[in-house]
Amino acid sequence: MGPSLNNALQKAKRKQLLKIIIVSLLVVLIVLPILYKTGNYFAMKSTERLHDRLFLYHAIAEPNIQIDSQVTRNSSMFGGNIITNRSKNINGYVVPWSTLTSSYDWLRTDIDHNELIPGFYWTDTQFYEYDKQTKNKVATFYHPSIHDYHDGVQNELGEISQMENHVAEVAISFDRPYTLQEIQAKIPDHLNIVWLYMTSPIGDESNGPAGTVNYGFDPSDSPKEAYKSFLDGLEDYDARGSNEAIQDFLKANKNKPFDQVNILGVMLTGQTENFKALKNQDFIRGASVGATAEIVPYIEPEK
Repeated sequence: MGPSLNNALQKAKRKQLLKIIIVSLLVVLIVLPILYKTGNYFAMKSTERLHDRLFLYHAIAEPNIQIDSQVTRNSSMFGGNIITNRSKNINGYVVPWSTLTSSYDWLRTDIDHNELIPGFYWTDTQFYEYDKQTKNKVATFYHPSIHDYHDGVQNELGEISQMENHVAEVAISFDRPYTLQEIQAKIPDHLNIVWLYMTSPIGDESNGPAGTVNYGFDPSDSPKEAYKSFLDGLEDYDARGSNEAIQDFLKANKNKPFDQVNILGVMLTGQTENFKALKNQDFIRGASVGATAEIVPYIEPEK
């Protein structure tokens, strides 16, 4: 092969390599922005789904817990986290509650269930559940169809009514289901109904807490409208129809007027001495104290 032919081949190779480099650069410059925009689009959609899911879950399954703020952290085109700051309102006293760190990517959203599930303190003499971050006691509801609880059905009304200068939340579980009208006739006016316990899975609680979720809602100023939103929330939350407790409740109550719907329990808030009026009442199967706060001179307890 002559020198001239060899030089021509080398020149052709260099031109071909240059073309490949230029084409590759053009492809990268075109594809990267498309991938970036596509990745951000799917990440944004996952963020929206997770935000909505968190708000929905708190509306139907977190007794007397409010979301103070919810922000996105560590976000990228591939995913990130949502930080949910939460608290409880006990007659105008704001009590801190656990902060959730939930995650998302293009395809999945993952609520921080580790912090949603309470921790528990268990010895030979006592048992109680608590919020893992704040260490505040978690109030327990008792389902009327579950007869055998590992530590029995507790009634802490006597103890809480002896506390002075405090406000508290107490989960009241009924001996049988009642309508809201029946409940309102039984609850003293100086105690506030802040959450209605409507349903939960029925399982074996004899060997320890099963970690089941209680479903209910805040009746606020318009119980009928709040109940309608609760039904819509249940349907949205269990769109696949895989939650037996939710589906059974919807089947039994979806077309029933709210004034005929049975309620299993209530979360009450009030000044501790006001719970004394509920002691020894036959309609109360169990009463479990949750978070409490000491009354201070510069914050007036709300009625």
